[in-house]
Amino acid sequence: MLLDLSARVRDARRRDGAVAQLGERLVRNEEVRGSIPLSSTIPPPDKVFMDKSERDPTRDAAFALLTGVLDRHKPLDQALDQLASIAPRDRAAAHRIAACVLRHLGSIDVVLDMHLTKAPPAKVRHILRIGAAQALFLGAPAHAAVSTAVALTQAHGVDKFAGLVNAVLRRVTAAGGAALDDLDQPRLDTPSWLWASWGKQARAIAMAHQTEAPLDVSLMPGAAPPEAGVVLPTGSVRLPAGTDVTTLAGFAGSALWVQDAAAALPARLFGDVRGRRVLDLCAAPGGKTMQLAAAGALVTALDRDGKRLERLRQNGARLGVAVEVVTADALAWRPEQPFDAILLDAPCSATGTIRRHPEIPYLRHSRDIEDCVAMQDRLIDAAFAMLAPGGTLVYAVCSLQDEEGFGRVASACARLGLKRMALGADDVPGLPEAVTPAGDLRTHPGLWPERGGMDGFFAARLVRRTTSA
Repeated sequence: MLLDLSARVRDARRRDGAVAQLGERLVRNEEVRGSIPLSSTIPPPDKVFMDKSERDPTRDAAFALLTGVLDRHKPLDQALDQLASIAPRDRAAAHRIAACVLRHLGSIDVVLDMHLTKAPPAKVRHILRIGAAQALFLGAPAHAAVSTAVALTQAHGVDKFAGLVNAVLRRVTAAGGAALDDLDQPRLDTPSWLWASWGKQARAIAMAHQTEAPLDVSLMPGAAPPEAGVVLPTGSVRLPAGTDVTTLAGFAGSALWVQDAAAALPARLFGDVRGRRVLDLCAAPGGKTMQLAAAGALVTALDRDGKRLERLRQNGARLGVAVEVVTADALAWRPEQPFDAILLDAPCSATGTIRRHPEIPYLRHSRDIEDCVAMQDRLIDAAFAMLAPGGTLVYAVCSLQDEEGFGRVASACARLGLKRMALGADDVPGLPEAVTPAGDLRTHPGLWPERGGMDGFFAARLVRRTTSA
């Protein structure tokens, strides 16, 4: 028995050595030959292969997330929902790896391409990306980044490329962070159409996208900020990136909810809403609904997505606020009486939330903006029909694209006779630079770099005239 086992080990080593040699031949070319010595700290190929029964659930899940986003074009959160069977710790770690790959995808691919003579299959490319992200950005030991990536080739039916993966990642880990020194990472990690559309702010925005966003929360009136939280000038409370909101004392105690500092601004543009009937259109998941209800408004929250509205209901119950919830299409539903105020946080390209959703640049295209614009115009028309004369409409989008912000307001004012009620510095305390010359709100991730940035939002305050213009 012992002799038989030894023979099988020798056979395996001969096989793995041959695969590794093949991998070296595939990645070797005149430009890189000998320029990056293979690190002696990386275990030889026969030490990095794992039996399929020893699959790593974290890297397996990260691979599933990447294929879900890049190959099947699913949002990262939706891909994550399909991994409900794995342990929460593995889910969180997999999300961190996949998000890191997506955040730095352009730079990672450039580094990998330095060591490839031709494009590998998509599965292999994703495996290489996972290994490189761990080594270059997440601080994983070189041997772990290489060995777990090689194991993924076996787990996902591309083991004939194991030697290639081993050889490329040994070179990447040997170079380390120096491989990134001469790269313009913000530019590489931003699709050209987005970079061009952001104009003079493009570099500041793209720089902010390089790091994970902090956790922002909004507080119920009179609630104390959680420990380690920093109160921002606008009133939101900021905690370090990676903070689990469910561990905060105020979460269980019905004192707070998750909401980016920029996302908390549009609902405040109404001023005092106590006792006023306010319609929150496209309300789910409900952060702005909670704001309005906590401020004393009589809120109707409308959305056509019943599943997302359930989360709104749960938050309302947890916080102890009363909200009328309506599951309906905003284009078709009409109230018995018009509303004093309407908040329309319209569906959009969501390019303002790339810090939190790094898959967005790879799920959106410039042609998508036209579809968003058409829907936004229809929703503004619907909101106008439900707004009382003299009532206030706050139109908002979490988009950095001018067509979805300034363009829609200009069109609505011309089409419907709405009047812009210009914002002043007092409407956005501590953030006067977010008020545009026209009197609208425009935030972007490059603002407050010393505090950790913020999401990109546009908002305008509009009034329905009491008489015809």
